[in-house]
Amino acid sequence: MDLREALESISTIRQRMAQTEVFRGYRSLPVAGSALLAMIVGSMQATFLPRPEQDVAGYVALWSGVALLSVAIAGLTMFLRDRVAGTSETRPITWLAIGQFIPCLVGAAAVTAVIMRVAPASAWLLPGLWQVFFSQGVFASCRLLPRPAFAVGVFYLVSGLLTLILARGADALSPLAMALPFGFGQLLSAGVLYWTLERKRGDF
Repeated sequence: MDLREALESISTIRQRMAQTEVFRGYRSLPVAGSALLAMIVGSMQATFLPRPEQDVAGYVALWSGVALLSVAIAGLTMFLRDRVAGTSETRPITWLAIGQFIPCLVGAAAVTAVIMRVAPASAWLLPGLWQVFFSQGVFASCRLLPRPAFAVGVFYLVSGLLTLILARGADALSPLAMALPFGFGQLLSAGVLYWTLERKRGDF
């Protein structure tokens, strides 16, 4: 075997290792916490926004705050695990996982800004669109996640499409359009993470 063949073999091995490596930075507890947060905010939405169709900006601000808090908690968890486990081993795959999910968040934020700016009457589309965008982030991350995570992406895609079809008029911005899909979806995600990564390892 000459040098060129040896280098090609090493490159192939590295690619296969990267394809089979599972990212363990997402933890079931903070993901389940985001589900609980969505349900709590959904149950309280009527208190803060009794007529969300008349205060779309408030609706977007409320659920954007939920999303940012959930992302912040997940990010803090990954940061702490990265520091404890050793940055030299975990940092590359952590940044890869983050990079795969960021485009869906940026896309959702951009579409939301455009709708709010030029077509506020179409704001009823946002809950369904947010779910569809989230599903694309899950699909993009599937290479680094356990195989059952694909079902989470399918759930968010289907729930997003159903929300676009069923949630119209006064029901479009109802608490159920966000609390139920994201509450159940994040609980499903937490279950996948626990049963595939944490239960056998005793790793929390």
